Amino acid sequence: MIPIPGAASGLVLGFLLASAYGAIFHLVYGGSLRRIVLYLAAAWVGFLLGQLAGDFLNLEWFKVGKIHLLSASVGAWALLLAARWLAGQEPERE
Repeated sequence: MIPIPGAASGLVLGFLLASAYGAIFHLVYGGSLRRIVLYLAAAWVGFLLGQLAGDFLNLEWFKVGKIHLLSASVGAWALLLAARWLAGQEPERE
């Protein structure tokens, strides 16, 4: 097995968690292929912003390695909700 440095393993874990959040959000709310791309991008950016906020504020709650799980998850879900609200309703196809 190839050892992965700590920073790289945190990056992989964050990417997987954010992708799972975006996929679950799309599963719950549905939509087209454009929507899943929007939700994945929103989850990734929100997770990153939440991670940076947790690092800046030095939050130690629910920390997994270098990942600030609580603040990163809150950031991802907040941006997912904002993306859904900003994108509006999809027009129905005939």
